Amino acid sequence: MTSVAPVILAAAEKESAEVTDWAARVGWVVGLGLFVALVYWLMREGWKWRGTLQGDLPALPAAPDAPGRAKLTMSGRYHGSTTAGQWLDRIVAHGLGTRSRVELTLTDAGLDVVRPGAADFFVPVAALREARLDKGIAGKVLTEGGLLVVTWAHGDKLIDSGFRSDHAAEHNEWVDTLNDMINKTETEGAR
Repeated sequence: MTSVAPVILAAAEKESAEVTDWAARVGWVVGLGLFVALVYWLMREGWKWRGTLQGDLPALPAAPDAPGRAKLTMSGRYHGSTTAGQWLDRIVAHGLGTRSRVELTLTDAGLDVVRPGAADFFVPVAALREARLDKGIAGKVLTEGGLLVVTWAHGDKLIDSGFRSDHAAEHNEWVDTLNDMINKTETEGAR
């Protein structure tokens, strides 16, 4: 009969010594880090270039001193703005591409968009064109009807801005109220 102990000892002796090529590992880690930094830098430069291309967009309007009584208010998320009808053509000029929290207030004067940590803007009622429920806007896709999209005119450009309320049930009331205001403004303007 053979003993098990010599077999185990022989197997242990055949185990190779640890070999660590630290120079190669460090080289790979540094190379990967540089590659990630390059990709990040290229994305940042692309974002800045897009802002330069959209430099003809006028400055965003500020809210009037006395906008009037609030018809509706909503807190939620601002997901960005795109060229109207082109949900992937993000607008980054004047901070419109920056996602943020948002406090929306609708008054007789227009739509006040207050964004902590990003540029606030105001959409006069005469610039409002349409409100609808949609499922996505540049980089954000939700369930059908999960996004309130407001179309408005700024300079010679039509812009879609996407908002999501903390309480999605509010979206329908916003769409109805905004479209009623737009229709009323167009009717009064046609007279």
